[in-house]
Amino acid sequence: MFDQAMARIAGRFCRVEPRASARAYLLGLLSKAERKNCWQLAEQAGLARPGPMQRLLRYARWDADAVRDDIRAYAVEHLGTDGGVLIVDETGFVKKGHASAGVQRQYTGTAGRIENSQVGVFLAYATRWGRTLIDRRLYLPEHSWCADPKRRHAAGIPDGVRFATKPRLAWEMIAAALDAGVKARWVTGDEAYGQDPQLRAALEARGTGYVMAVACSTRVRINHGRTPVRADTVAERLPATAWQRHSAGAGAKGPRYYDWAWIHIGTSEDRHLLVRRNRTTGELAFYLCWSPAMVTLAELVRVAGVRWSVEECFQAAKSQVGLDHYQVRHWTSWHRHITLAMLALAFLTALAADAAPDRPVGTHHLARSRDPITLTVPEIRHLLAAVFNSPAVTAARLLNWSNWRRRHQATARRSHYRRRTIDEPTG
Repeated sequence: MFDQAMARIAGRFCRVEPRASARAYLLGLLSKAERKNCWQLAEQAGLARPGPMQRLLRYARWDADAVRDDIRAYAVEHLGTDGGVLIVDETGFVKKGHASAGVQRQYTGTAGRIENSQVGVFLAYATRWGRTLIDRRLYLPEHSWCADPKRRHAAGIPDGVRFATKPRLAWEMIAAALDAGVKARWVTGDEAYGQDPQLRAALEARGTGYVMAVACSTRVRINHGRTPVRADTVAERLPATAWQRHSAGAGAKGPRYYDWAWIHIGTSEDRHLLVRRNRTTGELAFYLCWSPAMVTLAELVRVAGVRWSVEECFQAAKSQVGLDHYQVRHWTSWHRHITLAMLALAFLTALAADAAPDRPVGTHHLARSRDPITLTVPEIRHLLAAVFNSPAVTAARLLNWSNWRRRHQATARRSHYRRRTIDEPTG
């Protein structure tokens, strides 16, 4: 299956050298390497220098967007089903300095605070067979980057790239996925995307249903569209009989049960406000929902629960295949590393789906079964790391890499000290 995955993207490389480097790069992402950057991946591959890996990300001729399209098709082939859901979300990459494309001090959920970071907007595809990332966009802040030609040029940002909000980037990815034939009747996302009326309107115009999280202060229209009211006020007025217990999907410790209520909003029967209540704390969450046809409460709950799949994708991509391990600054290099990491994750997800039982196992069976759990992405990568053994390493090769790293670090230290010396006031 690894050879099949590589064969799918082989035609995207004009020369055999970058194709071989891409294969080695992917094997490195699947390995037990501590940090999956060009230095360690080159050492993992048995190379004497990181040059081939760095050229793969920066100068080699290949189209990362075309490989991204291959990943999307690969995911649909192995995971595709009528119940598929597209999920939009963002994740942060904490960075030092100011030269990396798109970096600035901004809020990132990864750190839970404002940090110097890059932010990537991602599209995930989730079905009952698994979930994986299928598209990505690097968010480019408007004032600190889009309006600074010198900074753009230094980071290699193409002239045609203009400022786009995160919901706009999300819509571009959703539209591209639907145009490519991805089987998905639903889209879901958190408040950052659910609060955007243009994104919701675009989905409705496309005939794609959505279950989008919104703030408690969101105003909706009840009484056949005649009465505007806050979402949390609607929840306060609901009778006890309006709440129903449903599972939002299986969690690590069993089904995730919440109380749910829904109410028609607007003037049509296909628009709802969905409210989730934590059975222990009473905490509420709100979703705006629209569908091109009549649906059940259970179906809306299912889609709302699927939204957390993208967090699992981020966790797996970062912990298993080094999504955030890169040490690149250039626009092209960022997209290439992220794309190859997405391919590694899609490959692991396809293996897990291939090993899964033909039918999802019910919760009652799981409560009684003593069988091992099905193969997971982390377990498969652990097994593959043992199968794809790194080349035998001699003492000379280890010392060669040690010397190379220390010389490179000495060069960087010398540069920093010179800069500090120049910047210091003389007196």
